[in-house]
Amino acid sequence: MASNDRVRVRGVEIHRPIIYGNTAWVLTPKEREALPSPDHTHRWTVAVRSAASAPDSDIVGGADDLSYFIKRVTFKLHDTYPNPNRNVDKPPFEVSETGWGEFEISIRITFVQESGEKAITFYHHLKLHPWTASGEPEIPPLEAAAKMGPVHSWQYDEIVFHDPYQAFLNILTAHPPTPLPKTKRRPIPFHTANPGSLEASKGGTPEFTQEMEKEEAERLDTAKQKLAQEHSRLVDTIVKKEKELDALKKELDKALQAS
Repeated sequence: MASNDRVRVRGVEIHRPIIYGNTAWVLTPKEREALPSPDHTHRWTVAVRSAASAPDSDIVGGADDLSYFIKRVTFKLHDTYPNPNRNVDKPPFEVSETGWGEFEISIRITFVQESGEKAITFYHHLKLHPWTASGEPEIPPLEAAAKMGPVHSWQYDEIVFHDPYQAFLNILTAHPPTPLPKTKRRPIPFHTANPGSLEASKGGTPEFTQEMEKEEAERLDTAKQKLAQEHSRLVDTIVKKEKELDALKKELDKALQAS
């Protein structure tokens, strides 16, 4: 590798849109009987994928091969699963299992060596049961749930690389991401931050759009603003309390001197 490839390109910021989450299906009685654990009610797949979906695909996202910048994805499942730490070193970056309960999965993404970047971790709550507008869990009978079709739970995010190494920047620019569709062509993924999207999420395999990307960016900006406001409020409170403490110390010193 040339020496200038290990030089960071200052002032450059480049991102890659990804989604992470799961799709779950209710097992048929015959499928349940064939399993070593007959108490399992669902099969599911958890994955990290490109945000854009391939045309006529029956999965959420996944139009692009992410292995040009992702070396490994490690999924940490519930400890009751054999080998709960699942390393996936090539696409598709996903794990499929069966089970009966929901739990949190940690998703650790390790980047290719050229990146010089540290691994990052996302957390995803495995979703098996149909969504409700409130986001509160409701567990319908299995037969009713099966008729509702697959349950999709996906989160859009953008991995941002600041001041990347030249070699890594070359790799990224050589693999531009497939753009998201500008308008809605399929159902959209449901998000609890937008309860009104529940009906729009029904009727087939959902797909992320540029409009949703914009809405997610606006939600992130709003969250950052609230965080900044809360930080400012806490700083003001601390300064006020410190002044009150100083005043109390001075009063205490005066009282001790007077005695």
